Amino acid sequence: MLKGFEGPVIPVEKPFGVAGNFVLRFLQLKTTIMGILEMIKQPWPWYVAGPLIGLTVPALLILGNKSFGISSSLRHVCAICLPANIPFFKYDWKKEIWNLFFVAGIAIGGIVAITLLKNPHPMLIHPDLAIELAGFGINDFHGLVPAQLFNWGELMSVKGMIMMVVGGFLVGFGTRYAGGCTSGHAIMGISNLQWPSLVATCCFMAGGFLMANWILPFILSL
Repeated sequence: MLKGFEGPVIPVEKPFGVAGNFVLRFLQLKTTIMGILEMIKQPWPWYVAGPLIGLTVPALLILGNKSFGISSSLRHVCAICLPANIPFFKYDWKKEIWNLFFVAGIAIGGIVAITLLKNPHPMLIHPDLAIELAGFGINDFHGLVPAQLFNWGELMSVKGMIMMVVGGFLVGFGTRYAGGCTSGHAIMGISNLQWPSLVATCCFMAGGFLMANWILPFILSL
């Protein structure tokens, strides 16, 4: 505006106009959301996932004075569904109904993650492990577990029967015999400074080391 000139002020429209700015902001929001989803699809580092899992312990204690655990939900389901007169299942399972909702949330979250947030890239494993597994004919790492080991056809083999049927039984029996699984002992129990949970967790780690280094290679060689 020239000095000394007075006249009506004419508003200058933005370069894209109202509709254009709306579209621009929408595209920016879409880009941000896609970036967040892409980040979620990637493996989370231990210093992020670990604290998030650990925070479930104080959250449950503060919100409802509840203990964190997963395997106990199987006992609740059996107490609901089995009418047999078994002392182990004769208790007031209705007080623990919250645990079933908690486990249902885990299942629903897993379904959402595997359908909407699935990482299309193969599972990242150490190169030395990939070479070792290739020696047993395992080279497909696109799923959470190797498809060449966990499938209906492999179930009828000796190797599949040991890994899926016998292994599943040992997991179920072991968690009840130990009074809890890795979540109940390693996360909740150790947080409460419970000595049995520390012993159980040490046994979990020792058993996993023994299985991964000696027993599993023998089973895969069958």
